[in-house]
Amino acid sequence: MDTTTIVIVIVVLVIIGIILGLVFSGRKRTERLQNQFGTEYDHTVETLGDDKKAQVELEKRQKHVDLLDIRSLSSVEHDRYQADWALVQNKFVDEPGQAIMDADQLITEVMKLRNYPIADFDQRAADISVKYPALVSNYRAARVIAIKNMDNSADTEELRNAMIHYRSLFDELLKTEA
Repeated sequence: MDTTTIVIVIVVLVIIGIILGLVFSGRKRTERLQNQFGTEYDHTVETLGDDKKAQVELEKRQKHVDLLDIRSLSSVEHDRYQADWALVQNKFVDEPGQAIMDADQLITEVMKLRNYPIADFDQRAADISVKYPALVSNYRAARVIAIKNMDNSADTEELRNAMIHYRSLFDELLKTEA
């Protein structure tokens, strides 16, 4: 083998190595995001129509939430909101529609207190998806029912489901670790 052939073989091997490295790196990235975001990964891919766009979006969400100063609740705040939730839950028996509106408002209050931006629902859901990926679909579903409730078109079973969805997120938001 002459020197030129050896150089060509080495260059080809290096190129193959780079390509394999990029493929494995891309798979690792996908796997990491799928593990971190769970079903939210699939939801984002479906919404954006492309794996790469979804990955960029999910990483952007992570960076956004990392910049927020999310804080834990004090024990006094925790107890107060736990008591407020009990009132909302009790209200559900006689006034389920109002209880759903109150639950939605209470979650927004807790998010605001913990320093999540609350102006836009889609941004709230995106922020929630970073720390609570298993709950964000429930939060979206509860929100759809809450909007339906404002039009007086949600039935009792839908309201009950919304309350369950809100409760699961509320419990997580009240945990003491940030």
